[in-house]
Amino acid sequence: MSRYAMAIDLSRCNGCNACVVACKVEHNGPPGILLTVILEKETGRYPNANRTFYPVLCNHCEQPPCVPVCPTKATYRREDGIVLVDWDACIGCGACIQACPYEQRFHVKKEAAARAPGGAEHENPGLRTAPAGVPLKCDFCYHRVDAGRVPACVEACPTGARIFGRLEGGERPINELISRRHARTLLPEMGTSPHVYYF
Repeated sequence: MSRYAMAIDLSRCNGCNACVVACKVEHNGPPGILLTVILEKETGRYPNANRTFYPVLCNHCEQPPCVPVCPTKATYRREDGIVLVDWDACIGCGACIQACPYEQRFHVKKEAAARAPGGAEHENPGLRTAPAGVPLKCDFCYHRVDAGRVPACVEACPTGARIFGRLEGGERPINELISRRHARTLLPEMGTSPHVYYF
């Protein structure tokens, strides 16, 4: 089965954080936890200074270091490459959080109502809220993908900076874009073969 991947066009990302908000709302995100964030890097010197925005999230690695360290097999990789956590099997040991070289797993300290950016409580009725004690991470919105939709962050991006699809096959295979644009991954030296690409 072809694996899913995301490609991010850094020249299109303007740091608006629409993806961050969409992800937070989609996943009933607990306070203090963001499953995707936008990092900023300033380059050049005045008057030729510039700023690049780097969206980061779980990389859904081909060789995810978070999977083999899980003593209960709660963290697992689906056949289509999406890495998930079975909260019912998780004992909250945090081994997967420590194993992630991208620091994209977060410990839910207490069960709390999800809050929208304005502070009001909200809940996506179609999704379970993460219970206290489990790790939380980007899951490529697998519930949307399984229904034939794209992740919330991709749908919300006003500039089309995020592209999601299968690496091979399908209507618009990501690997063609990755090859043509000479895309790169984060921390390639870790040998995890991430499925989030930047160009």
